[in-house]
Amino acid sequence: MGGYSPILELSRVIRFYSRLPLPRLGSEIDDFAMPDFQRSAWAIPVAGTLIAAIGALAGTAALLAGLSPLVAASLAITTLVIITGCFHEDGLADACDGLWGGWNVERRLEIMKDSRIGTYGAAALGLSLLLRIAALSELYRLLGPAGGWLVVGMGGLTRILALVPTLVLPPARTVGLAAQAPMPRPLPLLIALMPALLIMGLVLSMLGVLHAVPAAFLVCGMLMLLLIKIMRTKIEGFTGDTLGASQQVFEIVLLLVFSAAVAARGPL
Repeated sequence: MGGYSPILELSRVIRFYSRLPLPRLGSEIDDFAMPDFQRSAWAIPVAGTLIAAIGALAGTAALLAGLSPLVAASLAITTLVIITGCFHEDGLADACDGLWGGWNVERRLEIMKDSRIGTYGAAALGLSLLLRIAALSELYRLLGPAGGWLVVGMGGLTRILALVPTLVLPPARTVGLAAQAPMPRPLPLLIALMPALLIMGLVLSMLGVLHAVPAAFLVCGMLMLLLIKIMRTKIEGFTGDTLGASQQVFEIVLLLVFSAAVAARGPL
């Protein structure tokens, strides 16, 4: 085994969060090895930003081609769904089925492992796509192609926020992605959060909506407490599904907050 390679760690994190066909690097044996988030938390906002940029590019291209904001938003979200392999969407559907479909901890965790989708999951998935497309469509209507920068800014931030529950909750089960992947400790997670916040701040400043920051902090803080309480009450910990669901919820909320802020300010 060689020494620590930032390029290798970033590649593993990108593979973890997406289906992008990255080549095997150097002496790498398993190109789908689980990332060690304890030492590679810094790579999460980088990977998230790169992944989100691809979706934003699809939306921008649609707008420049003369398509409507609704079509552009639909193409942007569709692109993100495809290149991530429904990674977070699958977590959202499974988490909602399990958390509200079971009557005790064991049954809830059992439902989450079931590949079939139930009523709660289908409703959550449909509403998530609807809200994300509608909010992004409004941003494109008001900002034009510049609205895609908000997608880029949220790509890293929401993935970091989704891991915060791991700091205060144990894994709900001993098997699965969440239990296998070493989760970041407080300091590495805080360090990773800084560039994600910086990128988001630069985007908001560029678009003239820095006034949305207090509302975004307040809403995300309240949402974080609620998500942690639900996980602790329902399954006594976190799973990969609940972390994926958290990313989706944060993305929806931030899109709505920023849409409201831009609408209040008016178009550029």
